[in-house]
Amino acid sequence: MSPVEIGIAAIAGLMVLIYLGMPIGVSMLTVSFFGVAAIRSDIVAVRMIGAVANDSLREYLFAVVPLFVLMGLLVTVSGVGKDTFDVFERAMKRIRAGLGMATVFSNAIFASITGISIASASVFSRVAVPEMTRHGYSRRFSTGVVAGSSVLGMLIPPSLLMIVYAVIAEESVGRMFLAGIGPGILLSLMFCLAIWLMATFRKDFVFSAAQDTGDIGNLNLLDIVFKAIPILCLMLLVLGGLYGGFLNPTEAGAAGAFGALVVALIRRSLTGRSFWRLLVETGQITVSVLFLIMAASFFSRMLALSGLPNALADLLLSSSLGAYGFLLLYLVLVIMLGCLIDSISIMLILLPIALPVADAAGFDLIWFGVLTVIGVEVGLLTPPFGLSVYTIKSSMDDPDLTLGDVFRGAMPFVLTMILCIAIIVAFPPIATYLARL
Repeated sequence: MSPVEIGIAAIAGLMVLIYLGMPIGVSMLTVSFFGVAAIRSDIVAVRMIGAVANDSLREYLFAVVPLFVLMGLLVTVSGVGKDTFDVFERAMKRIRAGLGMATVFSNAIFASITGISIASASVFSRVAVPEMTRHGYSRRFSTGVVAGSSVLGMLIPPSLLMIVYAVIAEESVGRMFLAGIGPGILLSLMFCLAIWLMATFRKDFVFSAAQDTGDIGNLNLLDIVFKAIPILCLMLLVLGGLYGGFLNPTEAGAAGAFGALVVALIRRSLTGRSFWRLLVETGQITVSVLFLIMAASFFSRMLALSGLPNALADLLLSSSLGAYGFLLLYLVLVIMLGCLIDSISIMLILLPIALPVADAAGFDLIWFGVLTVIGVEVGLLTPPFGLSVYTIKSSMDDPDLTLGDVFRGAMPFVLTMILCIAIIVAFPPIATYLARL
């Protein structure tokens, strides 16, 4: 077999192993080892796996992963998510479907602190859904809003997916964070517009009664200020330090984790036992992410050794498909895979193949990364996998709420995200302007 054929066989083998239920990281390591051994030799494969483990995990940058994960968990425990919702609930109570929009903006702000979609879905399913249903919103719409807006956690910086993409694509993490600001704001506004349109033209979908009823928010100005201070302080600490040039991404993560710890201690929402559980959970998430990154790096080197990415680039770009035909095919594949496997795994499997093609096509890799993240996040809302949907269902613990209800409620937001992708494809500066300043 030629090296290119071995590369194709390795990808096919990877799909088979994943289908059989083998963990993604183990599958990638297995096919990469045998692929390198077939192209070169067993000795080269053994040496390469050791070199990959050393090269891919010793970077100072990777300290950002546990720090942002810990910050997100501490913020969740301290109740900052509920406070964020309370502030926006009070601010938008006079707008049609204002509670739905308050959930979107609350999730956007919460995302700028945590960077984890599942954390947003878990928090706001318990905070926003009961409040929305109490004021006349349908349970289907309420859970759909939470599911849809939870994806902002992986787009608005700091974002764990942006970090993973930056590592694989060898781009600056800071620039990737900057690239997420414009699309994050755009998607938030598009979600709000979609909510307003549904509340205007599909009232039966949005409201369980004929109209939104009930008095919303009894907070006075002092209460709002008190609730907003921790949110603003954490945003200023992390984003202000990062974009002001005072902190690099790793230092910003450390500062944010410390700030979130201070907030949790001041609010007395953290005990010694719960803090230990958070540290253990942080370690588990971090090890999982870093192991996947190491496996993806080995997989990427095996593919580069086979010459498959370059052959694929030549084939696609010289065919009638063209550069944007490849982009459309790639995004469709990303969204389809999102129905089956988790976000990070999709990126780790596809990017080693797609990045050389995107680079050869002349695409800005930061812009390509933003499109990838949004496409991957669509998979959090689509059946049968729909991780955000399953998170909301498990967090709600409501036997009358079915997975079908949540999926149907999230579908308008899936369509909105696809439209957002189309807009960013048509107008790349939305993603690249700040990153390329």
